[in-house]
Amino acid sequence: MALEAAASVQEFFTDVGLYLFGADVNPEEFVNRFFDSLFPLVYNYLINPGVTDSSREYSECIRIARRDVNPFGSIPKRVLGQMGRSLLPSRTFLQALNLGIEVINTTDHLHFSKDCSRALLRMQYCPHCQGLTLSKPCMGYCLNVVRGCLAHMAELNPHWHAYIRSLEELSDAMHGTYDVEHVLLNFHLLVNEAVMQAHLSGPKLLEQVLDMKSSPIAGVTLETLVSSAW
Repeated sequence: MALEAAASVQEFFTDVGLYLFGADVNPEEFVNRFFDSLFPLVYNYLINPGVTDSSREYSECIRIARRDVNPFGSIPKRVLGQMGRSLLPSRTFLQALNLGIEVINTTDHLHFSKDCSRALLRMQYCPHCQGLTLSKPCMGYCLNVVRGCLAHMAELNPHWHAYIRSLEELSDAMHGTYDVEHVLLNFHLLVNEAVMQAHLSGPKLLEQVLDMKSSPIAGVTLETLVSSAW
């Protein structure tokens, strides 16, 4: 069963990564999609292992039944709650880091006037011409150059410090239930719990699924609806 579930697990973690990096994906949708795809495997291996129908229509019928028979109890909601608490702060943190990178790249490629370029060059390297590599420029000259050439950059200073403080606060808060690494590393425990819960409820689930497959819905069975969709 684990081998057959590998594709669904990979898709789930791919969706998590896409969401973290800003893609337009919905955590509720990919969490539900994962458990929808897990149920046919659990059903075939643990609940009704004697089944011989392995068609796509049959699997889709079982997949659709998952949200009605609720084989995994509250675990999908628990997973969604943990994902919601941890993924959004991490996504916001990464977006903020990317914004900071853009600001740094912009400020690293500023264009100065010729006078400023000469003044900055003189301030930085004139002592080197005399072999005084450890000598710093005098305070007065340094302040004059910085004030004259970098005044517009100084306006960024309070905003940059506020940005850094916000990043630090967000980083400090991303622990425990808000730690995406912790949540993802323990995801398998919740999946195991979900599978065990479905296994223990096997007889009841088998009866519910069989009833759904044979019960007419407006004169059409669930299997007929699924077959017509393909």
